[in-house]
Parts: sequence; C-alpha cells; structure tokens
Amino acid sequence: MFMRVDKLQAELPAPKAKDPNAAAALQELLGGKYGEMSTLSNYMFQSFNFRSKSKLRPFYSLVASITAEELGHVELVSNGVAMLANGPDGDDTGDGGDISMAPFEDMTDIRLAGSFFANAGGAMPVDSNGASWNRDFVTTTGNVVFDLLHNFHLECGARLHKLRVYETLSDPTGREVCGYLLVRGSVHAHSYALALKKITGVAIEKMLPTPNIDLSRIPECQKYLDEGSHRRLYTWSPDDYQELSAIWSNDEVTLPGDPKGNLEVVDGMPDGGKIHELAGQPNVFTPDYAPEEMYEIAAKLTKKM
Repeated sequence: MFMRVDKLQAELPAPKAKDPNAAAALQELLGGKYGEMSTLSNYMFQSFNFRSKSKLRPFYSLVASITAEELGHVELVSNGVAMLANGPDGDDTGDGGDISMAPFEDMTDIRLAGSFFANAGGAMPVDSNGASWNRDFVTTTGNVVFDLLHNFHLECGARLHKLRVYETLSDPTGREVCGYLLVRGSVHAHSYALALKKITGVAIEKMLPTPNIDLSRIPECQKYLDEGSHRRLYTWSPDDYQELSAIWSNDEVTLPGDPKGNLEVVDGMPDGGKIHELAGQPNVFTPDYAPEEMYEIAAKLTKKM
C-alpha cells in the first residue's frame, strides 16, 4: 500500500513569470517515453508482478522502494508544470469579472493550447507535443535480469531527456525540477547497474554516467550533491525494504565525477519541501466563476474539525 505526505520531494522556487511554453517543455519529463509516468509505471508493475519475492528479496525491495520515489517524481514534475503555466503565486479573491473581452486571447498562440482549454494550465500525462502517455512504454517480463536491464536503459534515457529539457529552460522552477531529478535519476541508474552486477557479475556501472557529463557542471544539481543525495537510497517505508542495502551497500562508492563517499540506505523518506498553492482564477472558472460560497463552506467544515 502507499502512504501520502502533503509535501514535494524537493523545494521548488516560484516561477518568475507565467510561461506556458516552458510548462509544455517540462511535460516531456512527465508523459514522454522516458518521463516519470514511464519510470513509475515500469517499476510499479514490475514490483506487482515480481516472482519469487521471498528468495530474491534484495532485488524486489530495490524495485519496490524506487517505485514509491517515482510516484513522488510524478507529483514534483506535475507541480512544476502547473507553476510554470500559471505563474507566480497570486490572489484568488474576487469573481471572474467581464469575460467578454477575450482575457485569454494569448492562449491561442501557446504551444499546447489544449493545456489551457482542458486543464486550466494543469499537468496531464502527455509529452511536450501533447501526445498521451500510454501503456506501451511499460516493460514487465518477469525475468529479473531483463527487467533490471530495461530499467537501467530507461534511467539513462531519462537522464538524456532531462538534460535536453534543462537546456531549453531559463525559469528557476523548471531548472530546479531538472536539477533534482538528474541527481535522483543518476542514483537509480547506479542502483540498477549494481543490481545487475550482483546477479550477473557484469560491471555495467562502468558505463555511467550516460550521457557522459558530470552533474557538477549543472548549478541546480550542486546543493543536492553537497548534501549527499547522490549517495542515498530511501526505503520509503518505516519498516520494509531494508533488504535493498544488500545491493546499495556501504562498501560501494559513488560514481566518478560525483562527490566521493560510500553509499547508504536511509529508512523512510527525505524531509521534502512545501507544495505551492495555485491561486484560483475565477475567470477561468477555477475553482468556479464566483467561488466565495465554496470558500465559506470549506471554512465552516474546517472549523468543525
């Protein structure tokens, strides 16, 4: 089962301005072939379908724990997309005013106009061109080596796409999303490589990093490297999945180019950061054209708690 915590895995800075086209670029990291919907769904269904769990517990625990982290990555990217599409935190007071003067005429020129018309600037499981994510991106064969190798490939592909999306963005919100995910994605690629080495003897971690660029060259990665995030895998559970330490063990070291240190498994989850509140826009009918009555009802319900 899953437990939900009302935080993001990383603190995201507020965007400098509304930028729906930057939000569209960031959508690639959500619903693209190598996006977070793909990593989540691959690992999640592999963990559901995993054979001989009791006999292969370290490998199952690795895939299962990373599944939980990937669910948080979907949440992180989705928040980044919505923040970029809607702009800095705003004021949700007042009604929708006069909508007859085409207040959103500029939305007809944005790259993904449908993101405004259908979703009011919210995230959806689509790529940067608006094509839907689909189940054909999921591989779950039941063969442990094949699935781990697929996961290694998936994380390398995700890193390539994160780097390319990063190169298109100038707003701090999108760049922070990329910086955090690049560090955590490198951890996952490294962990799958170590799992393959344990089970086959092949030192596939020598292929990393792919693409061959040190994360120290990306400013938004630096604070996560400084705090040691590149060395840590989390169990995402208070009691379960500690067996992954047989793979991500403290006798293994960080990748070349990253700050040196031994690997460690951390029980639970990181502290995380706040979720920005997207202001309602009554003239977009979010949460409605005249939402004051809704606010009053919610306030009364909260007082009863």
